[in-house]
Amino acid sequence: MDTKTARHSLDMLHGSLIKKILLFALPIAASSILQQLFNSADTAVAGQFGNADALAAVGTNGEIVALIVGICVGIAVGANVLIAKFIGAGERHRISGAVHTAMAFSVVFGILFTILGQFTARPLLALIHTPEDIMTSATNYLKVYFLGVPFLSVYNFGSAILRSKGDSKRPLAALILSGIINVLLNLFFVVVCKLSVIGVALATDISTAVSAFFVVFWLCREPDEFRLSLRKCRIEWKYLSSILRIGIPAAIQSAVFCVANIFVQSAINTFGSSAAAGSAISMNFEYIAYYVNTAFGQAATTFTSQNYAAKKTQRCRKIFWISLGMALLFSSLIIYPIVIFRSQASGIFSSSPEEIRFSCERILVVLSLQILCSVYEIPACTMRGLGYSALPAVEMILGICVIRIIWRFTIFSYFNTLKSMYLVFPTTWVITSIIMLISFVIVLRKAFPKPNPTAA
Repeated sequence: MDTKTARHSLDMLHGSLIKKILLFALPIAASSILQQLFNSADTAVAGQFGNADALAAVGTNGEIVALIVGICVGIAVGANVLIAKFIGAGERHRISGAVHTAMAFSVVFGILFTILGQFTARPLLALIHTPEDIMTSATNYLKVYFLGVPFLSVYNFGSAILRSKGDSKRPLAALILSGIINVLLNLFFVVVCKLSVIGVALATDISTAVSAFFVVFWLCREPDEFRLSLRKCRIEWKYLSSILRIGIPAAIQSAVFCVANIFVQSAINTFGSSAAAGSAISMNFEYIAYYVNTAFGQAATTFTSQNYAAKKTQRCRKIFWISLGMALLFSSLIIYPIVIFRSQASGIFSSSPEEIRFSCERILVVLSLQILCSVYEIPACTMRGLGYSALPAVEMILGICVIRIIWRFTIFSYFNTLKSMYLVFPTTWVITSIIMLISFVIVLRKAFPKPNPTAA
């Protein structure tokens, strides 16, 4: 490995784990937060400078946008894990084929997703009972947003490839630049051009294209087997099947929250536009806190993948405990200042006292207990790094999605209050954590069996 490659790589198999996990995870957390802030910036600009319906129209799309991002990020994890295993096992000659397959698939996947989105935008919004007075604006925003999904897909697959070798800083750099562009374009399209929700969606698409461009540019300049050649981009099934085998369950795991929350959103929307807007404000903070957890989860996945392939058992155990401790610590640093200053934080997105009141209500019930997410997220991601991707996905479906949907039509239908709907979040977090920890112990014993002392 030459010096140029080493500068953008991280040796996950040797040395201090605490320092390296922090160096790996914190840029990912910042990247994910910036990606979510694209939508947050849309919400803030729409609320402060758009028309009366703009904030609710953009905000009600929050769960759908998160679903799209979750699917793209989740499937891209398959490329991350596969290439990390090649590195850990010393099979570097197989990396190039995986890189070109992943990037070719990212383009095809993104285009198909965009086409599908044009037909499903309005039905999705109808499914969550979007108020009729904002339906047209919300549909326009979502259709334009879907046009940027190919860039979103390319960025996430390219970032997953770079992160597989420990490079989490350049994906962050791309998002910092595109994030600045997004805010500036938001203001230009909404304040100057008066494009309202269409303007904020266009700003997100263009800024996402910028981040995708830089990731592709860096991959094309890689000096070793990670180098991307556009002429060599083609899909090889032997690599794609492995990527999908890992990535599809990971995408389900990422998206299951959003699918369940779409049903939750449908309940919230029945309380009117102000409740929808207030809930959307709170969700911006919830996603920021959640992405801190997923960053350390991705660290657990990638570090575990490499070390498990290299048969470093004790190191894998340390990775789990360090990742869990860091996730709990850093998510707390995000969550509790927002809870304490919830009125001021909500005021960033809206000047309406009614919307701020609805936001604060959700923050107190949901965000204040969101630290519980770390307890199931880190075991799930560690299992994925060990090669068990389907099991945590199934447990997420049962513990998160199914229970929230049942709750929507039972507990909420009986009490019919916002608080009764919000209480489903901590309830499902506790249930899922218990299920996940039990299965994690079982998987750990299977992956790392104790040596038989009677063996010769």
